[in-house]
Amino acid sequence: MPLFAGTRWALAWGISYTILVALAAALDVRTRRIPNWLVLILGTLGIVYSTLEVPVSVGLWKAVGGIGLGLALWLPFYALGWLGAGDVKFFAAASAWLGPTRALEAALAAAVTGAALAVVWMLWTYGVKRALATLGVATATPAVLAPSPRTGVGQRTLPYGVALALGALVAAWMSGLFLR
Repeated sequence: MPLFAGTRWALAWGISYTILVALAAALDVRTRRIPNWLVLILGTLGIVYSTLEVPVSVGLWKAVGGIGLGLALWLPFYALGWLGAGDVKFFAAASAWLGPTRALEAALAAAVTGAALAVVWMLWTYGVKRALATLGVATATPAVLAPSPRTGVGQRTLPYGVALALGALVAAWMSGLFLR
């Protein structure tokens, strides 16, 4: 059952969640950063939603459990240098809405999505472009690979916030795909 099923208010919360998560993904693609103000809003609203959905003490445990598990799942990848701190904070804030079980499901969905995005990203960045050039087909540089206005260097990193956002949305709207 979707997290935001039921009343009209639940749907309004769901739309808010979706907009915030999509905004984080879009900003990650554009700037390779997920701003702290957005993480703070997402996390705060997640705690509020969780405490309104069920009794306050249960909702707080759900939100804190989601945040804790979200951090625990992705913090090792930050420590290894594979993810940015903004990605980890973003996922933890989104998990405040989801609670621990859905946060685990979101992490699984994000890992699968991230693997698929990484393959597409590598083909786009290294394989497809060179193959088309060999055939004499001109290729344009996509906007996400264009030189950054801050550094002047092309951005060749995968915006993993997109995978994390898709995982969080799958867990919220289509729960039960990975865990039953």
